Amino acid sequence: MTAEVVAKLRSDARDNRGRILAVARAAFAAEGLDVPIREIARRAEVGVATVYRHFRTKEALLTEAFAEQMASCSAVLAEGLAADDPWRGFCQVVERLMEMHALDRGFARAFTSQFPDATGFAADRDRALRLLLELIRRAKEAGPLRPDFVLEDVSLALMANEGIRAESPDLRVAASRRFAALILQSFHTTPTRTPLPPPVRLPLSRH
Repeated sequence: MTAEVVAKLRSDARDNRGRILAVARAAFAAEGLDVPIREIARRAEVGVATVYRHFRTKEALLTEAFAEQMASCSAVLAEGLAADDPWRGFCQVVERLMEMHALDRGFARAFTSQFPDATGFAADRDRALRLLLELIRRAKEAGPLRPDFVLEDVSLALMANEGIRAESPDLRVAASRRFAALILQSFHTTPTRTPLPPPVRLPLSRH
C-alpha cells in the first residue's frame, strides 16, 4: 500500500468521524438520546460498523460529541469554587450552566440523563456534579443558600430551562438569563426583589 493511499484512507476516516459526531450532536439535540446508532449511521452516510469502529459504545459517542461542552462545564464550576463569595460563585455557576444548556439542548439532555454505569460521559458528568455539590455546601454554610436546597433542584431548573423556545439562540440565552435570575431569588434564604434582566417575547405554546 502506497503512502498516498494510506494518507487518503486516514483522511476519509477523519472525515467520517467528524461527520458522525456532527450528526450525533444534531440528533441528540433535536430528538433526545434515544436516537439509535443505526439512524446516526444512516444520516452520516456511513455503515453501522464504521460508527462502531470509531466509537465502541453509544456512550463513547456521547462522550466525544460533548467533550468540549463538558470541559467548559468543568471550567465554569472551577471558577465558581474559586470565588471569594460562595453565594456569588453559586449564582455564576447556575447562570452559566443555564446559558450553556439553552444553547445546546443535546448537552442539556445528556447532562440530566441517567446512565447505566460510570464510564465515559457519565463519569465526567458525575465529577462535575461533585464539584457542584461542594459549591452548594459552601453556599449553605455561608448562609445565603436556603438550607433545604438539594442538588435535584438544580436539575429541575435545568430541565425547565431546556423548555425555553425562542426564535434565535440569542433570544434563548436572554430568556434563560431572566429565568436564572428568578430561580436564584427563590434559592436565597431571604429573597430580595432585585431587578430582573429584560423580558423576552416568547410563544405561549409550541406549534
